[in-house]
Amino acid sequence: MSSKNDILGNVKRHITDRYDMPDIDIQGIRYADKIAQFIDISKAVGGDAILLNEGEDINKIIGNLYPEAKVIASNLNDISIATVNPDNVPDPHQLNGTDLAIIQGEVGVAENGCVWIPQNVKEKVVYFIAEYLVIVVDKNNIVNNMHEAYDKITFNDYGFGVFISGPSKTADIEQSLVVGAHGAKGVTVILR
Repeated sequence: MSSKNDILGNVKRHITDRYDMPDIDIQGIRYADKIAQFIDISKAVGGDAILLNEGEDINKIIGNLYPEAKVIASNLNDISIATVNPDNVPDPHQLNGTDLAIIQGEVGVAENGCVWIPQNVKEKVVYFIAEYLVIVVDKNNIVNNMHEAYDKITFNDYGFGVFISGPSKTADIEQSLVVGAHGAKGVTVILR
């Protein structure tokens, strides 16, 4: 038994009044063109989103976007420009110095430009340690809002997932914005 379970058990034992959960039918925002909205909002939050055209080579597109990248981490089968597979690294510290990580996203949200990233690599540190991040998402998996996103997301055996929206950023009380403080300095979403 964990201390968390002990605390939750004590709380449950001391609740005297119990109420049924309300039945709430929330209709979130909807967009006429989810893909266009996703691209616009991705740019508004400091990232970028690109709709891959039929026949375009994803490796060439990424290579043109990040020509300076030398250490490229990806475990995606069709990414031939990767120089390291994060699943084959015996120690996650070896991913330090990764210029670019190319990862798979599961669901994109037009409302806020975020993408659900289930952990589909052995070492999730690659999501946060890379200088730049490319997230590949199926354009058919763009939803209108977070309500729809939560209906679609799944967890795998790793039990970890994260929503990422644009590059990492933080600001202090003096309004000094720092990009790349605790994650990627830049994020590009490729919709295909």
